[in-house]
Amino acid sequence: MTARARAASPRLSLSIQSGDGAPAWPVHRSRLRRWVAAALRADARIALRLVGAREGRELNRAFRGRDYATNVLTFVYDRPPAPRAGGAGAVADVVVCLPVAAREARAQRKPLEHHIAHLVVHGVLHAQGFDHESDSDARAMEQREREVLARFRVPDPYR
Repeated sequence: MTARARAASPRLSLSIQSGDGAPAWPVHRSRLRRWVAAALRADARIALRLVGAREGRELNRAFRGRDYATNVLTFVYDRPPAPRAGGAGAVADVVVCLPVAAREARAQRKPLEHHIAHLVVHGVLHAQGFDHESDSDARAMEQREREVLARFRVPDPYR
C-alpha cells in the first residue's frame, strides 16, 4: 500500500473483546481488524465483542425487546449521517454471538470464519448508517457487503 493510499484510508480505533462465558475469537485479531477497516468509509471508533448465548440473549431482550440471542447486534453511540451523504465516522459496538453464528454457519454449510466475516462487515455497515428497512436500502447494504467480502475471497453470503 502506498503512502497516499494509507493517508486516504479511514482511521480506525478498534477494541476487540470477548464477553463473559464466551470463548476467544476463532479468528485472528489482525484478520478482524482488516475486515472492519475494509468496511469503513470514514473514521471510526469500534468495539468488536464476541459473546455467548446468555449475554447475546440479554442484550437482544434489553435493547430490541426480543427474547432470544441473535447473530449480530450493533449499538451506535454517535449516529453518522446516511452512508450516501459521505458523513463523518461512527462510534459503535458490534456484538457477535458465537453460538448463534456457529449454528448458522453449520446450517448454511459454510466455514465459520466466512460467516463471522459477514457478520462483522454487516455490523460495521450498520454502524455507518446502512440499514435494510426498505428493499432499496437492503440491496445497497447487501451489495456493499458483497464488495467487501469479495476482497477476502469470502463467497457471496446471499447466494
